Amino acid sequence: MSLGGAIGVCCLAIVLTIPGILAAQDARVAARQPVVARDESRNPVFAGFPLLLRRTDPYGARPLTRIFLAQGSKDIEPPPGLSSFPRAGEVLVSPGLREVLRAEPALAQRLPGRESGLIGPQGLARPEELVAYIGVRRAELPDGVPVARFGKEEAPDPTVAAATLGILRFTMVGIVLVPLAVFLSVCARLSAAERARRLAALRLLGMSAKEVQRVNAAETVAAAGIGSLLGLGVYWVLNQLVSRVGLPGFTWYPSDGTLAGSTVGTCLVGCPALAWVVGRVSARKAATNPLAVRRTAPQKSPSAWGFVPLLAGAGVAAGYCVAGATGHVPSDSGPSALLIPSMVVLIGVGLVTILPRLSRSLAGRIARSTRSLTLGLAMRRNEAEPGGALRVAAGLVLLVFAASLAQGVLIELDQVSRNTAPIQMYDMPDGRLTAAQRAALERIPGIRAHWATAPTHGDETAVGGPPEIVLATCAELRKALPWVGKCTDGQPQRLRDSSVQEQSGTAEAGKKVVVTLVGGRGSLEFKAPRRTLPYRDHAGLPALGSGMILVPPSALPQGARPEEATLSLMSGSDPDTVRAVLDGIAHVVPTIAVAPQGLNVTALQQIAVVKTLLAIGMFLAVVIGIAAYLVAAADRAVERRPQVTALTLLGARRRTLRAVQVAQVVLPLAVGLLLAVVMGKMAEASYLITGGGTVFWDTAGLPLLLTGTLCVVAVAALGSLPLVGRRIDPELIRRD
Repeated sequence: MSLGGAIGVCCLAIVLTIPGILAAQDARVAARQPVVARDESRNPVFAGFPLLLRRTDPYGARPLTRIFLAQGSKDIEPPPGLSSFPRAGEVLVSPGLREVLRAEPALAQRLPGRESGLIGPQGLARPEELVAYIGVRRAELPDGVPVARFGKEEAPDPTVAAATLGILRFTMVGIVLVPLAVFLSVCARLSAAERARRLAALRLLGMSAKEVQRVNAAETVAAAGIGSLLGLGVYWVLNQLVSRVGLPGFTWYPSDGTLAGSTVGTCLVGCPALAWVVGRVSARKAATNPLAVRRTAPQKSPSAWGFVPLLAGAGVAAGYCVAGATGHVPSDSGPSALLIPSMVVLIGVGLVTILPRLSRSLAGRIARSTRSLTLGLAMRRNEAEPGGALRVAAGLVLLVFAASLAQGVLIELDQVSRNTAPIQMYDMPDGRLTAAQRAALERIPGIRAHWATAPTHGDETAVGGPPEIVLATCAELRKALPWVGKCTDGQPQRLRDSSVQEQSGTAEAGKKVVVTLVGGRGSLEFKAPRRTLPYRDHAGLPALGSGMILVPPSALPQGARPEEATLSLMSGSDPDTVRAVLDGIAHVVPTIAVAPQGLNVTALQQIAVVKTLLAIGMFLAVVIGIAAYLVAAADRAVERRPQVTALTLLGARRRTLRAVQVAQVVLPLAVGLLLAVVMGKMAEASYLITGGGTVFWDTAGLPLLLTGTLCVVAVAALGSLPLVGRRIDPELIRRD
């Protein structure tokens, strides 16, 4: 009981501290957010206040945050983690960014200046976060905002968004907390079963039923309390070690994982309370009918009420599966936000409560029909003692059920929008660039093509509004698009995506189109062309919009650029190329805002964190499942020694007895695992249907799940073999 409670409390503490770790990280991010200086008219006040410009670029799947600071005449407290503002030309980097710079020197192109120090832990969400404070002159920050102070109540981009945090809570409940509750209950029940004969003897010696219950409660609570303290100590050691090493995609400071008072109270009170309740129920028979315990009376048939939770949960899952198959997809809010977690809990509890009844019924039918001595002995034992099936199989059944749920969560996370096209686009405001900078950007190694897009004026009645123009040559289009039809240079042409039916922003042929130019150049006027240029775009990342007008750059006056134009650069989408292009852009124009289309680095980082936490949950589920099996197997070995000894003295061979032990374990376990796979896939489908993705039925993950299930059966069978030893001890059956 103490060892099982220690394992359970340690796992519970890990799950309960995850929200605190995320909250501590978000609090440090909020503390470094700038508060804009404003006057009474709510307009920013620039005079004297330091200026700040924040840029977040992707470095692979991780965000690189660059904060440009320009000092002013007014003194304010520097951001957390900095002792003072960096001077112009100085760069302060996080420890994680310093390590990356040593491995990737080219990344220094994004940080104009010399490295002069490190950012303290108070200014970083995580130890591996990539952050840099770059000191510049005020003239270099025309888009900077005046800062009155640092510190806000909430972080703009939390470590895990609220919706994603809901996914995480759902997963932890399904794959950790439900198996954990069952595991602690099994430990308490086994602990009470070991004491049942002694408690019955105390009752026969004259103790009252209440006194026997008190003795049992005191022993149970003491053992569970020792286990709880031991589990909290193990968690403290794990937090100190793992936080310093880190996990892939997620690290934290040791102080973030400090146990809160509520967590300590839950562990120290919850585990003993659960053990007391289970122990009281288990000791009731010894207190009320001690002779039945001393003489090992036959067990009563398990109640059929154990099927109620499973049927209720399966009904909810079946309803969602039917809704998904018929196209009536419900949303993930409203009733689904309550029904889906409730369904998971009901199915998890139901898989455990039906095992004794199911095992007894199946064992009785097989025993009556078989002619095999081995199978007959095994089934008669399961029929006489159906609770043994629950104790051995419960943890492993819930482990398989949790694995199916984890597959569903991973599938939904993989459906998050990301760039799957062979090209990567980088959009930036063209008006911020000089001609030399524009030419340098177009020459960056890895750039395949480039063009500029701009809005037009004129035909306000066009479908979808006035069309946009694309300033590009035919050669640039062919470099960036999979297929381009017959294109004529020097003439405006209407673009038409051959795979799209509706066209947005399509002006009627012959209507006047006006493009406003900057630099006192007036405007460019032309008629919407009749000639169309068919093309095919990339499915994952459309580079152009059907209905846009292709205008040759030679149509513009010398040195003129459209107003509100956007420069788009195209490169390959492999991570190394994307990283090199972003480095090149930052080297040419360090402070420009770059939007990599189809690459949401913040979402990718959140997914990496959630996947890591999900891996922690699956690891805990495996630990709990294996621990439950080992505890039950060890108890069963002790409990079965008298029966094995008696059969040995009657002439049964060790080979036969080993086969009996394997059959006793494998049959109820196989039935439970089959139900776990079926119910797990139904629950997974229900979760995916309400997740809003395109994948509802996870057929690709079924072979892996079945393979894992067979491995679980094989491990359980091997674990049953040592129950029969070579030594015969008649003392074990002398009392009987």
